[in-house]
Amino acid sequence: MKHIQVSAAIIHDNCGRIFATQRGYGDMKGGWEFPGGKIEPDETPEAALQREIREELDTDIAIERLLKTIEWDYPTFHLTMHCYLCHVVSGALTLKEHESARWLSANELDSVAWLPADRVVVDLIKTK
Repeated sequence: MKHIQVSAAIIHDNCGRIFATQRGYGDMKGGWEFPGGKIEPDETPEAALQREIREELDTDIAIERLLKTIEWDYPTFHLTMHCYLCHVVSGALTLKEHESARWLSANELDSVAWLPADRVVVDLIKTK
């Protein structure tokens, strides 16, 4: 089975809301996820995350800490997802690849259809 390693940004604001994005492409198009992307062979998970957020959202983030690493088996690949708590340093979170995005408060986290691996992180956030 193919193994994919990604980094995901759990971007929060001063009001405690979390930024969620809706996939605009691929097999999981329309599913909600935390923004981020694949880690290149010569990158650290943190460097990959900062690059991906710049590319996908035209935004610079500060990484605060690793929240959790998720291991998840999808039908056609195994995913390792490094999830980092982050905040925006500069930029306006401009959607370049995603279909939609929303800022969600803790009681709104269940209002979107999260992809399965991302759902694990949502459940973790809700317990904190």
